[in-house]
Amino acid sequence: MKDLKKDNLLSKIGNIEIYRGTPAYLGATLMRNGVNLAVFSKHAEYVTLVIFKTGVREPEAEIILNPSYNKTGDVWHVFLLGLHPTARYCYRMGRNSKEDAVRHRFNSKVPLLDPYAKATSGASQWGTIYSRRGDEKSKAIINERRSVIIDDDFDWGYDKPLNIPLKDSIIYELHVRGFTRHPSSGVENPGTYAGIIEKIPYLKELGITAVELLPITEFEEMDSDRVNPLSGQRLMNLWGYQPISFFAPKASYAANGTNGRQVMEFKSMVKKFHEAGIEVILDVVFNHTAEGNEMGPTFSFKGIDNSIYYIVDPITGDYHNYSGCGNTVNCNHPVVRNMIVDCLRYWVMEMHVDGFRFDLASILGRGRDGTVLQNPPLLERIAADPILATTKLIAEAWDAAGLYQVGTFPNWGRWAEWNGKFRDDIRRFVRGENGLVPALMKRLTGSPDLYEKGGREPYHSINFITSHDGFTLKDLVSYNRKHNEINGEDNRDGSDDNHSWNCGREGHTDSWDINNLRMRQMKNLAAILLFSHGVPMILGGDEMGRSQQGNNNAYCQDNEISWVDWKLTEKNADLVRFFRLFIRFRKKQSLLKRETFQENGMGSVTWHGVKLDEPDLDVHSRTLAMLQSGAPDDSDVYLIMNSFYEQLRFELPVLPHYKKWYRVVDTNLAPPHDIEDVGEEVVLNEQKFYDVSARSVLILISK
Repeated sequence: MKDLKKDNLLSKIGNIEIYRGTPAYLGATLMRNGVNLAVFSKHAEYVTLVIFKTGVREPEAEIILNPSYNKTGDVWHVFLLGLHPTARYCYRMGRNSKEDAVRHRFNSKVPLLDPYAKATSGASQWGTIYSRRGDEKSKAIINERRSVIIDDDFDWGYDKPLNIPLKDSIIYELHVRGFTRHPSSGVENPGTYAGIIEKIPYLKELGITAVELLPITEFEEMDSDRVNPLSGQRLMNLWGYQPISFFAPKASYAANGTNGRQVMEFKSMVKKFHEAGIEVILDVVFNHTAEGNEMGPTFSFKGIDNSIYYIVDPITGDYHNYSGCGNTVNCNHPVVRNMIVDCLRYWVMEMHVDGFRFDLASILGRGRDGTVLQNPPLLERIAADPILATTKLIAEAWDAAGLYQVGTFPNWGRWAEWNGKFRDDIRRFVRGENGLVPALMKRLTGSPDLYEKGGREPYHSINFITSHDGFTLKDLVSYNRKHNEINGEDNRDGSDDNHSWNCGREGHTDSWDINNLRMRQMKNLAAILLFSHGVPMILGGDEMGRSQQGNNNAYCQDNEISWVDWKLTEKNADLVRFFRLFIRFRKKQSLLKRETFQENGMGSVTWHGVKLDEPDLDVHSRTLAMLQSGAPDDSDVYLIMNSFYEQLRFELPVLPHYKKWYRVVDTNLAPPHDIEDVGEEVVLNEQKFYDVSARSVLILISK
């Protein structure tokens, strides 16, 4: 621990001795002989540090910071001796001056979380209002949190970054609570970090290389005022895209989230993932906070220095709203920029995470007045930060104000992107739209039209068909339109542009023909995703055919709509097997994991149609074949995609006399023949052509 000379005693309250402290370490820092606390506020004129005992409403001590001794520049600081190890704290800040008051929102009565708090208290049980001793019966609908001073010492053993190359990565997006909350999960602590640990063997067997966790930093699940119009049940903020604290893991995602134990449980989860060879990527939300607009609550930033932390109109004080959530974080202000980089470093250094997916990342490229910057200093600093040098950086390259930067996101050769164009083009082709073949050729090869000119490579394209935001894979082939009525917004929420097809009937059906077609379409989409150059991302539960009953915006559904039903692994075991074997096939084929758009010994790609060397680029075409050729002694792989409604005969490339074509995948065949395991591929009796069934995908390998 750090040491701090304590020769400048200022005062004493009970057993707590108060010293100057240092501005060097923002947040609460345990030192050899006490704890240092420091917080930034440029515009506050008086600051009070409030200390609490655990579970007690009234403060143990209120320490008024003396600006002559407890302030350096714009940082307020104090050093304390005699605190109980489980002490909680918050700040109260105020301002007497009326100058520029329209941009400030100081209220000295409101307790404020430390922006650098490593843990919070007061919301350790999901969906429950926490009650402290001394609380009167309250009608509060959200929790009052406090910052927690923690000793985060943890035995990492020999844990180290896995540094799996992006080109070799297969990402699996999941929600910590939803993944194991369903009774069928069978875990000891459902809906928690500990619950996830029990499912690591399943994920390891599936073959994915990284989990991408929906937001796990502290948020308020009960901030919604909506109810399910059918049941009257109060709706929850399940997804967590309303951050309250950027450094603190969510307490109610822990089996025991009191006294900072959530930090230890999160670390244990990361360590177990690493032992299984799986990386951990966090979905982080730096573009806005849960404090909302002028009518929103105050948790921290709004009451500490509103005009610094948010982009606000200097005349009216109104919030700029590029996030669609009421406010926009002032990401490129130097102080905020420092906080974001400090936060990322903390998650890498102390929590051992392997990467980040940045929600609405285009906002991180907006200036202090909201304009779009050509060379955003925050994005450049993250890309060049030496501690983050091997960390995976993935941008959702758009925002809620119409800024769409897929393919043009400022990247410095480091930033990968969620490829929304891949999602849309593959969906449209597989459902049978015309005119998609030229686009399909680009998406299959890592989208060079988007990334090659910017100096990036195929692995900077994070390819996905589905994500948390939108239809699941099962719903994509089961619904023509969204069904979000139970979200309480009259079905207005969620995208109307889904590029889905219900295969002939909306929603559930007992028709064998329709269900068979739906299963084939799911396999078609999965096969194209896992065959394409770039980094595939799978939505958790898609491999077992999970449905949300047509809800494409289930952010508020903390119930079986969003929870993974683990009985599906048995009901749809053949689909799980298809994913597992295809992932194994991908890992074995270097041709599918290109490092560069240049061939340079990486193999060549040629395009074909029903006739060799004649890809059908006509606007009405619904077919394409792709040959990936390696060195003479290596295997070639041949992909045929037929989204036409009739069977078509495709000519097969001519092989040297010592090689033959073997079938790996034919999505029209019944399991287990729909996919063969590595080394068990089936030789074709006919080597000159293959009759590819309607709406199916064929993959061959030469041996």
